[in-house]
Amino acid sequence: MAAESLSMQDAVMSGRRSNPNSAFRRFLAVIRELLGNPSSGFGLVVITILLLTAIVAPLIAPYDPNVINLSNALKPPGAEHWFGTDELGRDIMSRIIYGTRISLTIITIVSVIVGPIGLLVGTTAGYFGGWYDTIMMRITDIFLSFPSLILSLAFVAALGAGLENAIIAIGLTAWPPIARLARAETLTFRNADYISASRMQGASSLRIIVKSIMPMCLPSVLVRITLSMATVILTAAGLGFLGLGAQPPLPEWGAMIATGRRYMLDNWWLVAFPGGAILLVSLAFNLLGDGLRDALDPKQR
Repeated sequence: MAAESLSMQDAVMSGRRSNPNSAFRRFLAVIRELLGNPSSGFGLVVITILLLTAIVAPLIAPYDPNVINLSNALKPPGAEHWFGTDELGRDIMSRIIYGTRISLTIITIVSVIVGPIGLLVGTTAGYFGGWYDTIMMRITDIFLSFPSLILSLAFVAALGAGLENAIIAIGLTAWPPIARLARAETLTFRNADYISASRMQGASSLRIIVKSIMPMCLPSVLVRITLSMATVILTAAGLGFLGLGAQPPLPEWGAMIATGRRYMLDNWWLVAFPGGAILLVSLAFNLLGDGLRDALDPKQR
């Protein structure tokens, strides 16, 4: 009976791997479901625009984001400069457009860091249990006991200011919630019949975790990563605001707010437009994450 269960599982998995059209159809179905919901559709459209803006930034930015023109300093929004200019005469709209590249770089690298780390820690802790689970979860609890921004500040202080170090610091503080989620998912799968059948046929623990458990945890982990992106953007903006993230003249949104706060009482556009960009993108990731949870998690149906 165990061998039959394992054979059925292998057949299903091999059928999925051998039929890429079914995966593509599933992808299109998820996109349709996201667009069918107004909130998640809004988030998907905003993030798509963000991606396209980052790709074609040199084509759509009206000015060079780093060119200084003191004769145009602190000009309000108008026909020549839609979002106004900063204290050095740089076009704010162009700087926000180029800032999308920095935000996407942070999001991409942090996702590459926290996804595998959280998935590996959570699945191995949930599968093996015992002293290993206790040690890994206590380490996770230590990370979770600190606010993410405070812990990121500590890592950046140790590593040094800069965009690269800020990305590493954010990545080192963003994996614990994913590990917790992956562990909870693993605890529900590790005693399933197909896992027991794999053990009886001599499959190693590593093979079971990688081939059977991790794929089952991926949908929830992807949703969690998407929801965490809003926190990542806010943390990166906070580090930039404090001068520990992206350094001038990089057009990072948090750093733009930091330099504009000295003039914000008389020149509101210096902080309003970068702050609006942070708000819009963070909201979009939260809405998209909620939509993905409904689309990918069958328990939500």
